Amino acid sequence: MKHIPKAPYEKYIKRPLDFVLATAAFAALSPVLGATALAVKKKLGSPVLFFQERPGRIDSRTGEEKIFKLYKFRTMTDERGEDGELLPDEERMTKFGRFLRSTSLDELPELLNIIKGDMAIVGPRPLLVRYLPRYSAHQRRRHEVRPGLTGLAQVHGRNAVSWEDKFDWDVKYADNVSFIGDLRIVLGTVKTVLAREGISSETSATMEEFMGSGEEPKN
Repeated sequence: MKHIPKAPYEKYIKRPLDFVLATAAFAALSPVLGATALAVKKKLGSPVLFFQERPGRIDSRTGEEKIFKLYKFRTMTDERGEDGELLPDEERMTKFGRFLRSTSLDELPELLNIIKGDMAIVGPRPLLVRYLPRYSAHQRRRHEVRPGLTGLAQVHGRNAVSWEDKFDWDVKYADNVSFIGDLRIVLGTVKTVLAREGISSETSATMEEFMGSGEEPKN
C-alpha cells in the first residue's frame, strides 16, 4: 500500500510548512503551554504529560504503520477501583479535564510531534495501536498520510459521529490533500473548538472503543 502524492503541495510543501508553523506556534504559545502545565499539576498531579504509543503513516519499506509516542496534557485522574483497575473514563474525567478537552488545550503538546515529523497539522487523528487489526482495508487507508492535529473528520462531527463515518472522512482526506483543503479544515477546527461541538459521543465521555465494523479486517 503505497501512497503517491498527487500535487506539489503534498509532495514538497506540506511537511516543511508544518515544521515552520508548528515551531512558530510552539514558541508563541509557550506561555499558554506553561500555564496549562501548572494547572494540570495542581488539579490532577504529576505527570503533567500523557504519553501513549500511536500508529503513524505506513512505512513504504515495511508496509506497516510507524509507531510513535504521542504527547498530550493529561485530562484524567489515576483513580482505581477495589480491584486495582483504572475506573471508567467517565469517572476519572474531572470538570477541569473536560475543559481541557473542549478547548483542545490538552492537544497542544502534539506540536512537538509535528515538529519531530510524527504528525502533520492536518491529517487523520492518530488512534490506538490496538485498533490496527480491526480496520478493513478501506479504513486502513487513513494511514497512507501522516496523522494530524486535526482532520476532515474533526470538522464533520468530531466525536459525535460514528467510527465508520470518521474513517470515510479520513480516507477522503488521504485522497484529496491540498493547501486549500488544509486551510479550510484549520478554519473549520477553530469554529468547532470555539463552539465546543462534538466533544463526546452519545454514550461516552470521549468516544467508544472501536471494535471493528464487521468488514473484512486487514491481514
